[in-house]
Amino acid sequence: MQQIEKYDIPLVGFCAYSGTGKTTLLKNLIPLLQNCGLRVAVIKHSHHDFEIDYPGKDSFELRKAGAEQILIASQYRIAHITELRNLDDAPPLVELLQRLDRSTLDLVLVEGYRHEKFPKIELHRPSLNKPLIFPADPSVIAIAVDEPLDQPTNGLPLLDLNKPEIIADFIAENVIAATS
Repeated sequence: MQQIEKYDIPLVGFCAYSGTGKTTLLKNLIPLLQNCGLRVAVIKHSHHDFEIDYPGKDSFELRKAGAEQILIASQYRIAHITELRNLDDAPPLVELLQRLDRSTLDLVLVEGYRHEKFPKIELHRPSLNKPLIFPADPSVIAIAVDEPLDQPTNGLPLLDLNKPEIIADFIAENVIAATS
């Protein structure tokens, strides 16, 4: 695991156990951050195989025929698909960050990659009976919860998981302002 010491634009992740609501929170946060004039990218880690294309589409058929990389472009978007050959795990976050066009971004949000070392907000729902991540991860900069915690947070700010506007403000004040 590589420590992400310095990245030239603000970067913050969201770490939590499955079912905590990482994607739901991001879907609510992105428009709030865009309304502040920020151009946002998201990197999402998946533990599963996934398809972004489907049978019958030209790009899917070309990839299945053996193309290692497919680049699809239109006046609306560009998609770059790269086949990875039986890696033990997903590429490290630092490698994915290098693939982003940083000239068009103000902020990168990361869902997952909780074992990597970079600034993260932990999402925690005590009702799920999962342990907190922050005691073992010094990269956690805040904890977003949906009910009070019954243990100390070692001075980490507590945010309301059900109020994405508060989390957006925290990011603006503590992540974006800190790298400006």
